Amino acid sequence: MTGSRVAALGHHQPAKVLTNEDLAAMVDTSDEWITSRVGIKTRHIGGPDEPVDELAAHAAAKALAGAGLQPADIDLVLVATSTAIDRSPSMSARVAARLGMESPAVMDINVVCSGFTHALATADHALRAGAATRALVIGADKMGDIVDWTDRSSCVLMGDGAGAAVVVADSEDAEVPGIGPVLWGSVPAMGDAVRIEGTPPRFAQEGQSVYRWATTQLPPIARKVCERAGLTPEDLAAVVLHQANLRIIEPVARKIGAVNAVVARDVVDSGNTSAASIPMALSKMVERGEVPSGAPVLLFGFGGNLSYAGQVIRCP
Repeated sequence: MTGSRVAALGHHQPAKVLTNEDLAAMVDTSDEWITSRVGIKTRHIGGPDEPVDELAAHAAAKALAGAGLQPADIDLVLVATSTAIDRSPSMSARVAARLGMESPAVMDINVVCSGFTHALATADHALRAGAATRALVIGADKMGDIVDWTDRSSCVLMGDGAGAAVVVADSEDAEVPGIGPVLWGSVPAMGDAVRIEGTPPRFAQEGQSVYRWATTQLPPIARKVCERAGLTPEDLAAVVLHQANLRIIEPVARKIGAVNAVVARDVVDSGNTSAASIPMALSKMVERGEVPSGAPVLLFGFGGNLSYAGQVIRCP
């Protein structure tokens, strides 16, 4: 068995930007109310002519270019999403078709906000087992399609976007694994604290329950992720948590104890993009040169189903 590593990243967001001032003209809210409660300033919202698979394909194409690979080089496509309206073709199959791939295995993974880290672990396992050689792992969601734009408690949170990673087999003599062991789990009894239900589907959550769970239960789990990777939180160069809410990100990052790490705060500009949030935030950090190549980065997703999944990766 060999390991795997993230070779390159890419991200894509719709052009339309919705500001807090724009929202204040739609519902009873204000920039001060939104900023003080969730820390979000802007979010990108896709139109009807920008489906989820298009956002995903744009992010994937950038990741492939960064890795110096062609679509035909990929034999596994995993798309983490919870906003695929159609059951079939799957989002992964649609992305593969858009990119002109030849015969990849395709699979959608719906673990809502922790979908990308679940999908990344699945790709790592597949490469380690020899079931694939190069994988495309994408987090893509169009939360603007499922949010109630008359509900000020939820519509201020959401944005649309996609982030992608090319995952390749690592050499057997690599000193440290490019993708560390995953630690994942859930709290099924509290799964209905975050919901996407109904026809048409609508997002809803028990905000206080999610906040208490995230800020109290998740930091020790995140520290265990570091332990599994053979590191301490002080060794981390960056921490990329699910970009749910700045009031969750900052205390969780502080409680993890990653005192030397850059903490992703893309939620300020992008809002909560569910499965897209982690790869998109990391792609932007790498693009800006904020994390050195090879440096350890903690990825930690959490949210819907009250599920979580995290791993330490080496920055591409």
